[in-house]
Amino acid sequence: MQNTSHAVMSQRHEAPDSLDFFPTPCWATRALCEWLKARNEPLHLATVWEPACGQGDMSRPLTEYFSQTYSSDVHDYGFGSVLDFLWMGASPTVADWIITNPPFVAAEQFAKRAISEAREGVALLVRTNFLESANRYKGLFQKTPPSDILQFVERVPMFKGRLDRHGSTATAYCWLVWRKGAETGTKFHWIAPCRKRLERDGDYPSEAQQTEVRRNVTLPRVQLGQGKQP
Repeated sequence: MQNTSHAVMSQRHEAPDSLDFFPTPCWATRALCEWLKARNEPLHLATVWEPACGQGDMSRPLTEYFSQTYSSDVHDYGFGSVLDFLWMGASPTVADWIITNPPFVAAEQFAKRAISEAREGVALLVRTNFLESANRYKGLFQKTPPSDILQFVERVPMFKGRLDRHGSTATAYCWLVWRKGAETGTKFHWIAPCRKRLERDGDYPSEAQQTEVRRNVTLPRVQLGQGKQP
């Protein structure tokens, strides 16, 4: 029989060379932007860079809030520039914010690079259990703790290679935010239920469009080491 316990179902295993392509529902990005707006962050005057853009599911809602949005990904999904964020050498653009849902296996590296590149702030959407791990604490959180942890009360359903409006998940997600100039110390916040208010019918592509994207997600990820380490 299939083990459907919460502990098993909440795990998401990816091979080291996987593209780890799990599109982000647009409402989850809007939830972050609404939270930042409520803190008087002048998003309408700021630029943002999404360096793991996939097919643009996070970039599209970002354009609703920011003055300009740059999008890139290590693989060509037909949206944004093709660029390996971790091994690109010099940054191709200067952004006020870097906001993304990074590959889980490279999330710590994404955080470090983003923090060094962004002028105003960084936000990463991660599984809540990313906060665990003594090595991650020593390598990232102890040295550069986030200013804010935004925990979703609702589950954010994400699936390999596709968006599914009617899907469900046992995995919990949160936003980790580094606001430069914020008070020292990490503050914890709940993201109250907001999906019904922030979700749009146009957020979900047709099945034909998603099938086309799924044809590409099995291609191997650019191998680490092919380029200059930042």
